[in-house]
Amino acid sequence: MAQMKDFKEKLLIIMPAFNEEASLGGVISAIRHSVPRADIVVVNDGSIDSTAAIAEAAGVIVLSHLCNLGIGATMQTGYRYALANGYDIAVQVDADGQHPADQITRIIEPIIAGKADMVVGSRFLGTGDYKPSFARSTGMAIFSRVVSAIIREKVTDTTSGFRASGRRCIRFFSEHYPDDYPEVEALVLLHKLGFSIMEVPVRMEERTGGRSSITPVKSIYYMIKVLLAIFVDLLKKVGPA
Repeated sequence: MAQMKDFKEKLLIIMPAFNEEASLGGVISAIRHSVPRADIVVVNDGSIDSTAAIAEAAGVIVLSHLCNLGIGATMQTGYRYALANGYDIAVQVDADGQHPADQITRIIEPIIAGKADMVVGSRFLGTGDYKPSFARSTGMAIFSRVVSAIIREKVTDTTSGFRASGRRCIRFFSEHYPDDYPEVEALVLLHKLGFSIMEVPVRMEERTGGRSSITPVKSIYYMIKVLLAIFVDLLKKVGPA
């Protein structure tokens, strides 16, 4: 694996955060240790705890929404910052500690090598031991089959939020990014417009603080909503980046 000192690209870590005071400081520290050349922007999505204060005390860039707008708007804010400031690669890293900082190099390598426009870190490739709940595993399996059929290439982890985007994707996402739960839908949009997508195996951890907002009932709602959005995306016209 290439070392970070060999990379010349300008790298930004985008961390969407909503009430992540329990884990945020540790995640920032780990990123600085593993990828010291990367800049970090925390997009504070209307948190009511100390998320923004912790990020500011850590000395990272903080962009705050006045109210909670959701993950789609939060990531788009990060991509717009990346575009405006000339970053070559933007990596989405969750603030809850599930995405180990030492795996970041793994997901940016194919972009640096010119092999993909977007790289998704998959929990289901290699020897990972990630075990989702029954509701989540059902939804993940359905999304994988649907997206794989659409893009005519096997995709194992469509809901992974641990992903890296090159310049073309940054530009596109700064203007067009799905709302609510965008990870699956974004893959379909990129394929439709001819962007190249690749998965690489990564290790993921249990969240180090807080709790997930996705309940079994919400998982079913999420699955239905995303499937409908995917089929709408296949029909509507989206301009190129």
